[in-house]
Amino acid sequence: MSGAAQAARQDAAGARAGEPAALLRSAPVLHVEHLSMRFGGLVAVNDFSFAARRGDITALIGPNGAGKTTVFNCITGFYKPTEGRIALQFGDAEVWDELDALTERGTRRAVRGDGVLFLLERMPDYLVTQKARVARTFQNIRLFQGMTVLENLLVAQHNRLMRASGFTVLGALGLPVYERAEHAAIDKARYWLDKIGLTERADDPAGELPYGAQRRLEIARAMCTEPVLLCLDEPAAGLNPNESAELGRYLHAIREQHATSILLIEHDMSVVMEISDHIVVLDHGLKIADGTPEDIRNDPKVIAAYLGVEEDELAAGKVDVP
Repeated sequence: MSGAAQAARQDAAGARAGEPAALLRSAPVLHVEHLSMRFGGLVAVNDFSFAARRGDITALIGPNGAGKTTVFNCITGFYKPTEGRIALQFGDAEVWDELDALTERGTRRAVRGDGVLFLLERMPDYLVTQKARVARTFQNIRLFQGMTVLENLLVAQHNRLMRASGFTVLGALGLPVYERAEHAAIDKARYWLDKIGLTERADDPAGELPYGAQRRLEIARAMCTEPVLLCLDEPAAGLNPNESAELGRYLHAIREQHATSILLIEHDMSVVMEISDHIVVLDHGLKIADGTPEDIRNDPKVIAAYLGVEEDELAAGKVDVP
């Protein structure tokens, strides 16, 4: 049994002995094992491993060029890693026992009871979203600026609406099955508009919203796909302190109310330390730290990486830490 499978099984077993909430927060949702990504002679990520627990907000941080976005691109299917395994699970956590057998079979998915396990590195990006239920936002806002706020949330539900329409045939005929799906999509969009305080601007072009509201709308659009794992690339970029605090409350509400695990890249350390349950630190493609916010705040390797100095200089007291 692989280290990831064994750790997952132990975590799940420990959680089953406690309350249902403990199960939600204890079992892992994602295991990244020995991930490497090379572009010709450039090694962007080298033998990188970490786990994200179900229901946690996990932050991936590091200096510019550390390899954070490359890891995101591998998890979400934009890149196929040179080496490594990326496993995501939801439902019954005992399906983690199938991890090694799934790897040997060369297939993408294993099922046990109501548990499903995916190997994301074997899946094209659209299946990572549709089947494995991984959603992502980007550092640069990618809303449909000319569409209304409401339409941006409906577009996120395009696949479900297309299936209900029989790929336009049933929709063109106005059959009840499509009408029900359409009403459900609108209700979901309205729910998220209420969550982000944009109900009154539902019919305004998304491009006319203030920057902070566009950030919230982009996250709401991702949530309309009902993700198990929500990947956010610098969600606090460009936000003022009040907007960053509001973002933190928003992400905690998503985590608590929708059983969605969150993985984020962020440079704003005040946001990271405030909202994260677990932090993983990369530097030059290598993991240098992994732990709680308090562990990371006091880790000399992390401090040295961010200050751009050698660790022995820091230890010798040659560098003042603010």
